[in-house]
Amino acid sequence: MKYMVLVKIGCCGFARSRARYYNEFKVVELQNTFYDLPKRELVEKLRSEAPSDFEFTVKAWQVITHPSSSPTWKKMRSKPGGNLENYGYLKPTDENIKAFENILEIMYILNSKIVVLQTPASMPFNEESIVWVKKFFSEVKNISSREIIVGWEPRGRWAEETDTLKDILAEHNVLHVTDLFKRTPLHNPEGIVYSRLHGIGHGEVNYRYKYNVEDFEKLYKILSDLRFDTAYIMFNNIYMYDDAKRFREFLREKSGFTVL
Repeated sequence: MKYMVLVKIGCCGFARSRARYYNEFKVVELQNTFYDLPKRELVEKLRSEAPSDFEFTVKAWQVITHPSSSPTWKKMRSKPGGNLENYGYLKPTDENIKAFENILEIMYILNSKIVVLQTPASMPFNEESIVWVKKFFSEVKNISSREIIVGWEPRGRWAEETDTLKDILAEHNVLHVTDLFKRTPLHNPEGIVYSRLHGIGHGEVNYRYKYNVEDFEKLYKILSDLRFDTAYIMFNNIYMYDDAKRFREFLREKSGFTVL
């Protein structure tokens, strides 16, 4: 292994009570920011109750990535304003940009560095969408009042069109978020690898999957072959709390890794 500084292990969402989670891990990817914009009071409470060295990453509000026809919109308590047709799929519309500004406000309160945009497999891949995605990333980079890292986890056709995807990621310095068991990241700004582990099996997700030692060995080998400064390994399955703890202990027994 030639390159390694730090591996941060956590979960996509609080898998236990927040107090217990803070005591166990050093990072969490907030999920409630995907379904609804949390009130400022809750965000301030999260930051104040967490240890000072605890890190929040943020999954972006679904209205930016998913169209209003998406089933996940049904879980939203309060629908956004404006033209619903202008939401989703990273379109560079006023509605999407405003929604991203709302996410930025949350990030500033939490002192978060990384935001994750997860687009669905239904997102079209064509010349028009390539143009609008490029414009979206140009605009969101310009509205941030401080340096953040924008991560993108595409699914479907967008995930498979690696030449186009790599060019866009590099041009706009966007972090390629992947499940390392499925895809190798194409662009890693600031030496960051960010992986969301959705379970092994057919398709993009298998939330009921429980990772085993052989999987940990494979993941260790994948990490060892990558060049990075900081890797975020974020479990996103129903066993994520236990799997994250087990992988952290597994990794700590290996040489060359600093593990949090």
